[in-house]
Parts: sequence; structure tokens; C-alpha cells
Amino acid sequence: MTRGDPLASRPVACLNKTGWRAFLELAERNLAAAREEIDALNVYPVRDRDTGTNMFLTVQAAHAGLREAVDAGRGDRQALTASARGALLGARGSSGVIVSQLIGALVRHVGDASSGLPPAEVLAGGLAAASAAGYAAVGDPVEGTILSVAKAASQAAVAAATRTQDVGEVLAAAAAAAREALEHTPEQLSVLAEAGVVDAGGRGLCLILDAAESVVTGRRTVSGPSPLGSRGIPAPRDLAEADLHADGPAYEVMYLLDADDSVIPPLRETLSSLGDSLVVVGGEGLWNVHVHVDDVGAAVEAGIATGRPHRLRVTHFAEQARHETRARPPTRTGRAVFAVPAGPGLRRLFADAGAHVLRPKDRALSAAEIVTTLRATGAAELVVLPNDRKCTPAVQAAVQTLEEEDGARAVVIETTNQVQGLAALAVHEPARPFDTDVLEMTAAARHTRSGAVTVATRRAITMAGPCEEGDVLGVVEGDFAVVGDDMFCVAVQVLDRLLGGGGELVTVLAGEEGRALAERCVGHLTEQHPTVDVVCYDGGQERYPLLLGVE
Repeated sequence: MTRGDPLASRPVACLNKTGWRAFLELAERNLAAAREEIDALNVYPVRDRDTGTNMFLTVQAAHAGLREAVDAGRGDRQALTASARGALLGARGSSGVIVSQLIGALVRHVGDASSGLPPAEVLAGGLAAASAAGYAAVGDPVEGTILSVAKAASQAAVAAATRTQDVGEVLAAAAAAAREALEHTPEQLSVLAEAGVVDAGGRGLCLILDAAESVVTGRRTVSGPSPLGSRGIPAPRDLAEADLHADGPAYEVMYLLDADDSVIPPLRETLSSLGDSLVVVGGEGLWNVHVHVDDVGAAVEAGIATGRPHRLRVTHFAEQARHETRARPPTRTGRAVFAVPAGPGLRRLFADAGAHVLRPKDRALSAAEIVTTLRATGAAELVVLPNDRKCTPAVQAAVQTLEEEDGARAVVIETTNQVQGLAALAVHEPARPFDTDVLEMTAAARHTRSGAVTVATRRAITMAGPCEEGDVLGVVEGDFAVVGDDMFCVAVQVLDRLLGGGGELVTVLAGEEGRALAERCVGHLTEQHPTVDVVCYDGGQERYPLLLGVE
């Protein structure tokens, strides 16, 4: 499923171990990035805030199973089967168990498909088989969940396969239908509408399908908020009725079961009578059992009566909820982020994304002035993005004063340029614990490669050789790396160097005299780097017609 080895090039199986590995790697990354968001969306069937984590761990287990098979030199079918088994063995929670069933059913269908069928039809049939298997695995299927999203995706894939034999178009149709179905989940499930959220499991499945589409087509799908100023962790409204009421099951029970396939139907009946949220997936002697019950012993005994249960996991919902309450800070944390912008457009960008502007006028601020500005918010937790090496010492001195005199928790994330500051702010999450938020913002800043285009004001010797006054200079990671006489040509060289190490998102900041140049650069990126997302803002900064960032 990679661009160099597309699915459509496989006349029979439609999936191979190389492509499947690329898909699982991207799906794992997607879920890792959205894990906290999906956990927060989790209000059904129990508000235990673990759906994102469970889905991530399940896909991670599938990826591990595939890697082990590939390292052992297994063929395509054996490797894909190993990934399905890995998902089954590592599945967590009801959504994770359902995802393992979807993966297993798709892999089985592709492996069993006739070699005479076109790849697009094989894939569409596999998605349909996966959706049907998902419904069959759940004791009491409910619409407005991951099942509804899977069904919409499979129906769109089947319809697309009647119009085209392009595997990428089939997957694109499936992913688009899944995103649309996700938006309708609150209309199907009242608890979601009451909480003001979409279904958590459905959101995770959308990210998995986005990964499949991206790997096959080479186009990266942005499924979620905009890159800058997003708040990925939602705050569901309090529900009128707590989901941990006295009449509801108190425990989640999960175990693997070695048992003949013939004994599974009576096991389902027994477990259905004990509780709810029943999901039993697997086959060929190995099953993953998930159920919510009050009587843990009875659920385990039902497994013992039919086979050999192992890897038993029991979660007490009330204790998990108390742990979440202790570990998660209140929604209003009293945290403030400050940023130093370099121009009027950047001031608006930082302010619109939720930051306080530390430098309202075009002059340097003293440490004393910074202390006054930071204190004025009354925030107990402070994060400062200096965005310039020159002002970092004053900011650090101010933060030290606040810590010593006010006892505030304050951190300077040493962003050395504007694009690093924007990258850090884009992942800021007020709902996170302070230390975690600072860690994520710091990582985002450090993983952003920066560049710029400017004009030499005097004769000098640079890393790229001598320059004269008026020459165009290209900056890469703080060093003058290109000398030329045409701004666009220099900008293209800077972009190509920044993207030489890979990248998924390019940020273009147009300076006072750089709007036309920025538009030409966006056109170049769209034509020469179609798999990369591009965002362009009017920064309004002086001296630098163009500032660039690659993440």
C-alpha cells in the first residue's frame, strides 16, 4: 500500500505485507496523536475515558505481530494473518476488540478472495465482510457507534467499486463516508447528543481509514481541526444520569479463551444474561471475550465451562473513575500561554490561537515589564514562547522572578523562531496536566525545522560563501545556507532542503513584502510535494519576506 508498491499493482491479494506495514505504521501514529482526544470523547457505553488508548494499543499489537512475521521471512498471507492474530491477542476494551475483529475479517476475506477478482472489488468486499463481522461479534449492536461508521464506510466502498477499479478511489470513498457517518452519531445515540460529542470508537476508526487512504493514494487526509490553535481534547458536557449508577454493571471483564468454535454461541447466551457490552471475537480455537458484569466470578466460570480462559483483566469502573478524577486536572486550570510575535499578522495568529501577546509594541521588553505582564493574568501556570534568541534571557529572568516571588509554575519553552512558537501552540492542551502539556509543546517545537528568506544588508562571508549587499539569502535552521539573486529560486532551495528530511506539514509565513512570494511557494509545494499539507499565513514580519517551518 505504499506509493512505490500500490495495492492496485497486486492482481490477486490487493494487500501485501509491505503495504500493510505502511498502513499499520500510519494508523498507529494517527491514533497515538489523537489518543487523548478520543479518550475524552468516550462517554458510551461507560464514561471510562480509555477508548483512544485501547484502540491505539490494539493497532500497535497488530503492527507488532506483522513486524515479527516479516522479520521471520513470512509471505504476504502469513504476515497479514499474524497481524490479525496480534490484534486479537492485544485487543483492549470493547472498541479495541471490535477493531481486532474488523482487521481479522478483512484479512481473511482478502486471503480467501478469488484471484480473478479486480483488487478494488476484493477490498470493497473485505470492508463489507469486516462490517458484518463487527455486528456479529457484538451481543446487542447499537447504532451511533463504531459499527455504524464501519457500515457506512463499507457501503460506500462497495458502491465505489461498481464505478471504478481504482483502489485509492474506493478507499477515499470509504474514508469520506466514515467521516460523514461519525458526524451523525449523536443523532443516533442520545447519550452522545446529551454530552455534545461524537462517538469515540467511530472517531478512531475514521483515523484508521484515513491512514489506509493516505498510504494508497499518497494524499494525506486531515481529519480533524485546523493545524493551528486547535483544541484536540474535547470537554463533554456532564450527563444527566451518571453511567456508573447502582443498576449498571460494575466491572469490565476481558480474557482470551482457547475453545472450539462450536461452544461460542452458548457462551454468548450465558454472558448476555450476566451483563451487557458483550463482544466475542476470534475463531479457529482462539477468542477474545469482553463483557460488563456485576458478577466477575460468573463471567470467568462461563469461560472455564467452555474452554481455557487466560490473560484475564478486570476493571472496576468506579475505581477507574476515581483515579481519573484524581489524575485529571479541572477543565479550568488557570494556565496561560504567552508568545512574542514578530509582526502584526503573527500577533493576530498567536492571539486567535489562545496566547497572550507579550510584545504589543515593536520594541524589546525588559524582564520587569515581562513580570508585570505575566502577573496581570493571575494564572497559576505559565508557559512562555520567546520565539527569538535575543529576548530569551529577559523572559527567563522574568520567569525565575515569578517562581521565586509568587510561587507560580512557569516554564520557558526555548523557541528560537516564530514557526517553532506556532508549532508549540498548535499542540497546547489546557486539559492536560501541566508537565505533560509542556513536554508536548517542547517536542513540537524541537521537531519543527525552520527556514527563511531575507536580503543581505552588507557584504559578508556566510556558510554558503560570500554575499554582497542586496543578495538574497536563504536561511536553514538558523544558518545562511543559500546565496542567490532571485527570491523565489532561493525560497525553493530552502524548502527542498527542509523537506529533504521528510515532513507532513509546511507552514509559510508571508512578511510585509512577501505575499506574492508566499503564494508562489504554496503553488510550488502543491505541484512538487503533493503529499505534504501546506498552511499559509500573513505574518507581517519585517526583514524576512518569508518564514518557513516543516513538521
